[in-house]
Amino acid sequence: MDKGLKKTILNISAIGLLFFALWLFDRYGTEYHVRILNNIAVFIILAVSYNLVNGICGVLHLGPNAFITIGAYTSALLTMSPAEKKISFIIEPLIWPLSVIQVPFWMSLIIAGLVSTVFAFLISYPVFRVRGDYLAIVTLGFGEVVRVLCNALQGVTNGPLGLKGLKPYTNLWWSWAIAVITIVVIQRLINSSWGRAMKAIREDEIAAKAMGIDPFRHLLMAFLINAFFSGVAGGLLAHLITTISPTLFTFFLTFNLLMIIVVGGLGSTTGAVIGATLFAWGSEALRIVESPMQIGSLYIPGIPGMRMVIFSVILMVVIIFARKGIMGQREFSWDWVFAKIKRKHT
Repeated sequence: MDKGLKKTILNISAIGLLFFALWLFDRYGTEYHVRILNNIAVFIILAVSYNLVNGICGVLHLGPNAFITIGAYTSALLTMSPAEKKISFIIEPLIWPLSVIQVPFWMSLIIAGLVSTVFAFLISYPVFRVRGDYLAIVTLGFGEVVRVLCNALQGVTNGPLGLKGLKPYTNLWWSWAIAVITIVVIQRLINSSWGRAMKAIREDEIAAKAMGIDPFRHLLMAFLINAFFSGVAGGLLAHLITTISPTLFTFFLTFNLLMIIVVGGLGSTTGAVIGATLFAWGSEALRIVESPMQIGSLYIPGIPGMRMVIFSVILMVVIIFARKGIMGQREFSWDWVFAKIKRKHT
């Protein structure tokens, strides 16, 4: 059998097993388990697309929370009925035509991604005129501008009150189907000539430019793709938690994504998936450290935010002792699996 065909069959089989496992959880799992799996899928979408800019292109982008915010509000406003919008916007009515528009969930996700992409395109020219720390500051500033505008624009976002009572459209099939699509699309891009050019820019932008590669064009593509999938993930997140407000989309969301791709391995899609899984699962597992505990005669009060302290310590340990993260820039491959199996049987 042809090697490429064999890998294709294995990939399809792996995806089939994944969705069979999701079916089992959907049918027999608890609501808590389903919630964790949805969180994992959303963070995989965010981490894999974010890694395209930071890991593959080598650009320090600190504004993904802006595109997640835009996507979340866009999808939420488009799926709410006119009656629900009228009830929610009690201080100032929602502007027309948003006040009368209602579309299906799948369409709202696509529009959320496209709107986020448009905003990314509008800021791309000032963003990519600078590099390094300056680029990080510009994107960080954009994230804060979007958050402040969400607080101020009562007639669009409902201000600090946010949007409540959203329909819980996000389920295992939506979240994981989009997660798989994100991985496939971005991995195929990375393995293409565009991806190799992005890696060349990461290693030495001047040398890449001398070889005929247009840095702006390739960085813009990565930036727009990241914005699109971040917007879609924002829509999924909004209909998963069913309540959104500006306080949900602070810089801490960006910090979490940065921590995920650094721990997983900058430049590795596999590492981003592993990091997102560990983060989403660990966030729930470490809730215990924020709850009061009684160990014998010793009483330990709950400390809010202790989970982030532990995650920060883990990040520092990884940076000190494993600077390339779990995967470094390596990727999972079936060749590695076959080699391991062959070595075991010899």
